[in-house]
Parts: sequence; C-alpha cells; structure tokens
Amino acid sequence: MTFISKNRFLADKFTNIYPRSILYMLVLGFCALSEFLPELAAAQSANINSAMPPVPTTTEACSNHSGQDNQGSRLITTGVQISTWLSEPYLGVQNLVEGLGPYVLAYLNRSPWPYINDRAKLARVPIIRYHDIRSQKKGFFDLTSDELEKQFELIKDQGVTPISLNQLMTHLQTGLPLPTKPVLLTFDDGYKGHYQYVYPLLKKYNYPGLFSVSTDSINNNTEQKHVSWEQLREMAANPLVTIASYSVTHPDDLTKVSDEQLQKETVDSKNVLETKLGTRVRYFAYPSGKYDERVARSVYSAGYELALTMNDADERFAGASNTLLTVSRFSESKLKDAIAQAWGGPELPHWKMGFDFTSPVQETATTIDKIKLVMVKGGKPITIHASSRYQVKEILARSGTNAVAAVDGGFFSLKYLDSNFMIGPVMSQVTHQFIPGDRNDIPKLAGRPLVLISPSAVRFIPFDPGKHNTLEGLQAEMPEVTDAFVAAAWLVKNGQPQPASSFNGLYGFDIPRFRAFWGINQEQQPQIGVSLESVDSVSLGAALAKTGLQDVVMVDSGQSTSLVYQGQSLVKHVPRPVPHAVALIPPESMMNHIDCNVVEKTNNQESRVTLAVYKHKRPRNRDNNPK
Repeated sequence: MTFISKNRFLADKFTNIYPRSILYMLVLGFCALSEFLPELAAAQSANINSAMPPVPTTTEACSNHSGQDNQGSRLITTGVQISTWLSEPYLGVQNLVEGLGPYVLAYLNRSPWPYINDRAKLARVPIIRYHDIRSQKKGFFDLTSDELEKQFELIKDQGVTPISLNQLMTHLQTGLPLPTKPVLLTFDDGYKGHYQYVYPLLKKYNYPGLFSVSTDSINNNTEQKHVSWEQLREMAANPLVTIASYSVTHPDDLTKVSDEQLQKETVDSKNVLETKLGTRVRYFAYPSGKYDERVARSVYSAGYELALTMNDADERFAGASNTLLTVSRFSESKLKDAIAQAWGGPELPHWKMGFDFTSPVQETATTIDKIKLVMVKGGKPITIHASSRYQVKEILARSGTNAVAAVDGGFFSLKYLDSNFMIGPVMSQVTHQFIPGDRNDIPKLAGRPLVLISPSAVRFIPFDPGKHNTLEGLQAEMPEVTDAFVAAAWLVKNGQPQPASSFNGLYGFDIPRFRAFWGINQEQQPQIGVSLESVDSVSLGAALAKTGLQDVVMVDSGQSTSLVYQGQSLVKHVPRPVPHAVALIPPESMMNHIDCNVVEKTNNQESRVTLAVYKHKRPRNRDNNPK
C-alpha cells in the first residue's frame, strides 16, 4: 500500500506506518486536532442539522430502513467499534487510521492559496445571491418574505443542505466532500429586511447564511432602510450568520476608483466591521461583481481569504471559479435549476491497511473526458489460463470458480488460433501451473508490468527477463504468489497517469482502439474494465486517474477487448477469443444476492453503479480440456 503526499513529514512518518505504535496515533491525533477540528468546530458551532453528514454508501442507499433504524444501526456500529478498541487495540488503531487518515491527509495536502482543489472542481456547489427582502416588492431583484420562505421550503423538500461559507472555503481548498446536495445562501447590501425577515427565517429553518455589508450603509435610511449596528451585532453573534465586507461606500465599479480609494474600500471596511462586531471578517464581495487584477490584489492585500463576484452572463458553480478571489454566484431566480444539479463532490479515497478483497462486487458505467468506460470493482482477483482460446464469457463458465466478472488478460501468441500460448511467464491458481515464457520472446517484455497476485496482495513491478521467468524468481518477489503474467503497459502508476514516453514504443499505444485494463483503486480494491469506444493509451490513463484508480495496467486492446459481468458481455462488439482472463470472485461471506442500481449524472460525467452480492456457490468441476 502506498500513499503519495506533498507533505514530507506525513509521507515519512504517517502514511506508510504499520499501526503498532501509540506514538504514531498521538501524532495523528495532534494533526487532526490542529488541522481538522478547528474547521469542523466552525461548522458545528452553528448547530445546524446539516453539518456535513457522511454521504451514504451504495449499500445504505439501497436500504429502505426508517431514519430511526439507521440511527440505531449507527449506535450499534459505534458500540462495536468501542468494544473493538477495548478488546483488540490493534484493530481499533487500524480503524482510527482508516477512518480519520483521509481527512488529515486532505487537510495537509490542501491546494496552495488561492487555487481551488482538483476534487472541489468536480463538485457542483451553487452559491445563491439575494438582495432586498420586503413585505412588498419594489425592484425586479427584490423578493417578498413569503417568496423567500417558499424558496426555503423548496430547499428542504429537495433534500438540499445549506452550508456556511466556512464549510465551502474548506471544501474548495481541500476537496473534502460536502453534504450530498449543498447550497450557500448569500444576502447583499445589508438591507433592513435582512434583519426583519431573513434572519428570523434562517433561525426557523436552521439554515446558515452570509451577509455582505457596506459599512457606510449601516444606519443609513435615506433611500432604502438598512440594518443598524445593534441589529448587525445581534446577527453576527449567531453561529448561523457569517458577515462579509461589501466595501465602505459600495462604488458602482471598483475597477474605476483610485488606488487610495480602493485601499479604503477594502482595508477600512474590514477594520470597521471587525472592530464594531468583535468578529473576524474573512470574506469580501465585489460590489456589482466588478473587479480586475488590481482590485483582486487589493482584496488579497487587505487580508481576505475569499471574494465573491456575480455576473449574470457567466454564472458558475463555486468549484468552477478561477480562484478563491473570484468565486461565482447564481441569481436567486436560478435557485430551482441550480439546486437540481447540486452535488457535494466525490468521497475521499478510503484508507485500508492492506488490500481489500472482501468488498462486494460492483459494476460502474461512467464517462470521463468524453471517454465511455465500464468497470467492475471489488471481490478477490484471480487469473484464469484456459486450455485454448474462448470468449471470456466461456472462459469464466469453464473455470470451475465462483468468479462473476472477468476482463481479457495478458499477451498471447497469434500464431495458432486454438493455442493458449502466452508471451511471457504465466501462472494461474485455477490450473496450479507455472509456465515460463519463451526465451526468445521475453527480452522484448523487459520493463513491462509484471502482475503478481497472492491471497492478500497485488503487486505491479517491472518485468526482468533474467529474474522473473522462473517460479523461484516470482516467489522471491512475492513468496505466496498464486497468479502471475506480464501486462502491456502501465496506464496509471501511484495515482499518476503515465506519459507517452513510458510506453517504450509499444505498438499502437497512441492509436485509438478499444482497450482493456485492470488494477487497484484508492480503496485498495481490485478493479477491471474496458473503454467502450476507441481511445489512445495516454488519454485513457488520464481518465482512469480521475476515477480514483491508484495503479492500472493495460492488458489488451483492439477487437479482443472484452469484459463480462454476471454472465453478460459488457462490450458492444463481438470480441475475438482469448486464452487468458483476470477475474473477480465475490466475498464468500456474502450469502444473499441483491441488485441495486444507482444512477448519477454530472456535467462532465454520467455514472451507473450496480451493486451485486452473491450467494456463495460450490465450485463446479473444472473443464480445462474441452473438446
């Protein structure tokens, strides 16, 4: 298991530890307290019912238990975890590392300010901007208090979770997932209606909100009524409320004011608000949404950490903004459409102390960078070396195993149509045979990925013709090896897509073709898959890295590309027969068969997940010598 960290201390002392030392756990706890809990406390102090609940797993989503049943289940789970800590400290420490570790790593690897984290860019978090709230509308951008409450009801009915700007800021820097359907509510100009109507509704619905205030407008009721300092102090003292600066005088266009005036608008407004309210002001909103590089630099110099803009012609989700100094918003008139698309982002990769060969088998169809992929993950990986060439579906049926999914495997000879001859050494636990590669062929395979599988681990190492063409050579690398073969090339290594130079002249790597692959994802689970359309190897690797795969090798390409799941081919073409396959066996402890389909659509990605849990069956008699 390998974790890649930008933080040298973490990489050195934390991410690759074996949980034997309580000292390491104290270090972990210190990191969590100093880095993770302050931001979490900022969200929890609001006592909001939506304070980032965990995103349900696929299994939980399939459940139709009541909320009380789920609460009871969580209590039981917590009790079991505490019991484990007391009775088996090793497992307790392991659970702590696996549960808390991803969050600590995300915090320590936050994107440098003011850049937005790559994981946050995948999310769709709408920020909604409001202006005046009145008993009766006067301007086209006003809302009545009744209209606002109807929008709050819509938010509740749609299962959307309002969040604070503190939560969003943390998400944009670290990529930590937000609630499943988040939204941020913002109110500009400091109108009296914000205190008279909005503030009571926020308390009624327990929704957090952001109020952007121009300091000169406070207590100013000459044209429109605004909040008083007393009212603003009351609001600022409530954990549901965040106050941001909206400048001093609310110029129509900050880009046109002098340097001296610009400094006053950014610096003085912050100082006045912090002095009068006794609270830290971290955020700024550009009046009328207008800014340029000079204005943004002034906002940065004044000490703000994030700035909100608005542009009716260019409304984006928060993660699609250019930087933290130019975070986009939607008009309140777009609320319904915006929250319909809201998504809090992908879950963090799970940490496993070792590989996970016990998770249920799942099929996922997704589109990344316009590349259509279908993949199957989970279970235990094995290889099947057939006695001749067959469709992968038939290889699976003849294997005598409980495997439910398979992808066509490594290099094989095209000389004889009925041959199972492989190029390079091959070993399969199904046949219990090791077959060395031809001495004339194996020099051509030097440096290509040698796949090694044992009952508890998988390794991908560069093939060395002088060391790895004997069983003893394989066992020197992995003493309990049960399966081995040579793959075509790495597509992803240590979470990084591989460049064209890494393919070392592999024939056709840069030509669009159907491609088959297999590897290990960030949850340390085996994963197999194919591209449903022609794609070059470099583009495929880039897409697979975005799906969260940690190490992936290409096993085949062209018309022999094949993927089978639950006895059905998942490719559109009729594949050529092959002699070898990488297969997945579901956990033996799963006794029931449950199917659950989950469909998820995003702007750049559409995914379908099918969860399958299979009843364990007795192995059939093997038929490795069909007539």
